[in-house]
Amino acid sequence: MAVQISPSILSADFARLAEAAAAVPNADWLHVDVMDNHFVPNLTLGLPVVESLLKATSTPLDCHLMIEDPDRWAPAYAEAGAGSVTIHAEAAKAPVRTLRQIRAAGARAGLALNPATPVEPYEDLLGEIDMLLLMTVEPGFGGQKFLDVVLPKLRRARALVDSHGGQVWLQVDGGVSAETIERCAEAGADVFVAGSAVYGAEDPARAIEELRTLAEKKS
Repeated sequence: MAVQISPSILSADFARLAEAAAAVPNADWLHVDVMDNHFVPNLTLGLPVVESLLKATSTPLDCHLMIEDPDRWAPAYAEAGAGSVTIHAEAAKAPVRTLRQIRAAGARAGLALNPATPVEPYEDLLGEIDMLLLMTVEPGFGGQKFLDVVLPKLRRARALVDSHGGQVWLQVDGGVSAETIERCAEAGADVFVAGSAVYGAEDPARAIEELRTLAEKKS
């Protein structure tokens, strides 16, 4: 699958999100981190901001819900028009139902796993998802250091996805930069969330192309 770059607006200026979206016209997605200060120790934004952002950009939104009750809230993000909605395995109590509701509302359904959560117990859910997200930092805050310990899990996830036909996208999120993206691509990732590596750069659009080139060398 072609490399996709999803810059995270968690690292952008929250007072200028429309401008942040416009600064990356070459992005495949805009990654939106929804945090509730319960599942993770941070509070960011919610559905009203997503609805406003949808009106301000034509780039599809990749909504990553780091919240305590995704079964209740996730379908609304899909219904609002998000292109992809990802829920955490650790938080969902009825993941199959919720993933199916996300798809029924017209969005791609994603399942996220924290660094210490093994991938093997979720193999049976691969048919219910369009994307598997492996966190490469502990979720909650941007700018953290990439955790190399996740790379073996990423390789195992790639093998599982390929054994099921290879239709599920494999996304990594956390500490993705010019220094780490090649390792992620080599281990099997094809969708890359990058926050500070994009929005901390002088030219965010150029940073995306540089990341894309590095990932394509190894994918």
